[in-house]
Amino acid sequence: MSLSLLKTALELGLISSITVLALFLSYSMLNVCDLSTDGCFTLGASVGAIVALAGYPYLSIAAAMCAGILSGFITGILQTKMGVDSLLAGIVVNTGLYSVNIAIMGGASLLNMNKTETVFTRLDSALSGGPMEEYSKLIVILIAVVLVCVFQHFFLRTRIGLAIRATGNNPDMVRSSSINPVMTTIVGLCVANAFTGLSGCLMAQYQKSANIDIGTGMVTVALASLLIGNVFFLHKSIPVRIAGTLLGSFIFRLVYTVALRFKMPAYMLKLISSVIVILAISGPYLKSRMPLIVRTMKVRKEGRGNA
Repeated sequence: MSLSLLKTALELGLISSITVLALFLSYSMLNVCDLSTDGCFTLGASVGAIVALAGYPYLSIAAAMCAGILSGFITGILQTKMGVDSLLAGIVVNTGLYSVNIAIMGGASLLNMNKTETVFTRLDSALSGGPMEEYSKLIVILIAVVLVCVFQHFFLRTRIGLAIRATGNNPDMVRSSSINPVMTTIVGLCVANAFTGLSGCLMAQYQKSANIDIGTGMVTVALASLLIGNVFFLHKSIPVRIAGTLLGSFIFRLVYTVALRFKMPAYMLKLISSVIVILAISGPYLKSRMPLIVRTMKVRKEGRGNA
């Protein structure tokens, strides 16, 4: 495998890792499975693309995150104030965002950004002719990922962050402690979806296009990456678990890259994602059951031998 393929896998893995960090906050900390991830990712991509096309590449980052916050707020309101189940709320918001994203993109399904200035082209111009020119995109992505990781680490140690973690562990205890779980759920989803919007914005500017299907399957990718990271760092401290999500994202993208390297059809990649999720979820369970399975097989073998 060439170095360029590894670099591409690392870049895409790091961009996706921001969505994984969003899912880490909502799924692992808040214990809410937010299925609006796909639509929110596309929302961040479309809003970021529109603002960048208007000539404001840096403002596009803030705009995409604000759009993500709005998406998370609506999802949270549906769950906490309107009695909609968390899974159904995510599906409803995800479905509605399809029309919203089309409207934001002016009725088109694709926005071309080949001649548009982005956050990547700005740094690329600054490093032009230097030894770090080929790593300009990676530098931008690393800066974004480090900032998100640092923010999430300190956010989860604040009073509201601890309340969010407590809400995910035991909402009844939180309620008895005079902490409003409605507020913590909404804040947690807003922060998580802000990360998702940022990830979508960076992905659109990275590939210089935003299409209506850019976020399709992102919740599966993020969940698979999160579970892969949990295999290594499930019962560790928060900073180590955050690092584990980054490792999981890279491993997942590396599997994608290897699959493409072996000329696997593109339509099979979704199946690979599903298989990885199944293995990541069932792996720890099967590992815990393995001694019992071995003993059962041994007893049956001895029984057949005695017969």
